[in-house]
Amino acid sequence: MSFFKDILSKLGIGHDDNQPTSTTTSTVGAASTTTTGPATTAPAGTAPVNQDGLAPSITGTSVPRTDSTIDVGAKLDGMASGHAEKLNWRTSVVDLLKLLGIDSSLEHRKGLANELGCPADKLNDSAEMNMWLHKAILQKVAASGGTVPADLL
Repeated sequence: MSFFKDILSKLGIGHDDNQPTSTTTSTVGAASTTTTGPATTAPAGTAPVNQDGLAPSITGTSVPRTDSTIDVGAKLDGMASGHAEKLNWRTSVVDLLKLLGIDSSLEHRKGLANELGCPADKLNDSAEMNMWLHKAILQKVAASGGTVPADLL
């Protein structure tokens, strides 16, 4: 799993646990496939699709959903209020990662920064990289379906 997908997963973005799912098995010739995804019916003569209008994968997993909106600010504020440490996720990428239970080491942050496309000149200055990374994470979370407070973007 990518570093950023781990963040999305911890925030509950990229899937919808509240959607009903069904499993169907179809046999074509000697091959058998099983698909899992939200229950739908397709008109005769059309390929089956899930609620997103996408064909279910033949590997047995459904395509990640991103149409649910998660209030990231409220979720992280709630997590911070119950955390043993006083973490300021709004300004510190280290605190944001700690709050999500993700490795906040410099090595991990550099890997995440590389994954998100951090300019090379910022990678050599941990303070600049951290500021860039914090903003990049929140922008990408917002682009992935999360609602992030405007003042943090």
